[in-house]
Amino acid sequence: MLKDQYDCVLTTTSQAARDGYVAALDLMLEGQAGVIAGFEAVTRDDPGFALGWVGLARAHHYAGDMAACGLAMQQAQAVSARVSERETSHIAVFDLLFSGQPHKAYEAIKIHVGEYPRDAMVAQTCSSVFGLIGFSGRPGREAEMLSFNASFLPHYGNDWWALSQYAFALCETGKLNEADKLIDKAMALNPRNAHGAHVRSHVSYELGETDLGRRYLASWMKGYDKGGVLFTHLNWHEALWALEQGDVQAMWQKVDAAVSPEAHSGGPAINVLTDTVSILHRASLAGVDVDAQRWQGVSDFARSAFPKTGNAFVDMHAVLAHAMAGEREAYEKIMSHPAGPAADLTTDLACGFEAVAHGDWEGASASLSKAMSDTARIGGSRAQRDLLEQTLLVALVKQGKQDEARAAATQRRPILTSMVN
Repeated sequence: MLKDQYDCVLTTTSQAARDGYVAALDLMLEGQAGVIAGFEAVTRDDPGFALGWVGLARAHHYAGDMAACGLAMQQAQAVSARVSERETSHIAVFDLLFSGQPHKAYEAIKIHVGEYPRDAMVAQTCSSVFGLIGFSGRPGREAEMLSFNASFLPHYGNDWWALSQYAFALCETGKLNEADKLIDKAMALNPRNAHGAHVRSHVSYELGETDLGRRYLASWMKGYDKGGVLFTHLNWHEALWALEQGDVQAMWQKVDAAVSPEAHSGGPAINVLTDTVSILHRASLAGVDVDAQRWQGVSDFARSAFPKTGNAFVDMHAVLAHAMAGEREAYEKIMSHPAGPAADLTTDLACGFEAVAHGDWEGASASLSKAMSDTARIGGSRAQRDLLEQTLLVALVKQGKQDEARAAATQRRPILTSMVN
């Protein structure tokens, strides 16, 4: 009886397929390159191995290739007649997820993880800010994500993946000392873990360790393949720290080489859009001249990659790009068709960004303030949502309201008080 690295039984008699599955799953959990090729090899070694096909579907899902994802799932269903109860549930979960039923998928995942907590590929769908909880739009999603990770953590022992995911949840709920120790432990267990390097970066950001964080990430990235799922985003972290230290040349080098749509290396489109918009906007707020063509380029990318609304985190960044590029039609499309669980926040954010584009700082602060009561519902990390916090602070300072800006920073995001001191 063959098992994966988490002792889950696999319905295959091929040792090569089993070993390939374990290797491909590790690559996926690490955020390394080669996941699609890895699962393709598994399906060649045993075309009747259902979970090999599910893994391939998940890999294509990460890459945004829903056509290939669908074909792989069809193959999984076709060979699923004699799989175990766990594997049947595993397949059903991903069928719901890939068919655009996130609410049903989440309920199925909670049940599945409760019964099979060491099914890491399933647990991973909800363990981070870009998972089903992270993009749920529900109030309290940060605490919910912490609870979800805590529920399966005892079943993993000193496992690098589980520890790094729990560390991120701790970080996002302000438990920074615990997160700091835990992520160092996780990275010592597996230094190749790109998701762990990402968590390490967030903890350093929240602790204000700009120089330490920048040096750590620059060193870690030397061995990271540009085909890795986090390549764009980790370069964004480096660019953000470069901007914070006034190293504008290094910031633009990172943007042009690894973050912008023109540098797109095949990673998730959501990171290309949100990270490019974020660094352009933060640079502009910091007084850096941002060429209009850069805004036009990311506005064009947003229209192409995300033609429909529904994810407030995506829509927030897209509408900012359209406002700054003067693309009125694209801007109005989002304004008139807000959708998704946090759609009620999208309109106020859009109005605020349009005001920013026209230098109407009073209008910007008035509109943004309406959406600031629970920005976690938008999605993304605290570091990413600081785009909103920084915009509001700059809008207040532009109006001569330094005291109000200082009070807002102190109460909401003390890490940003240096912007108004």
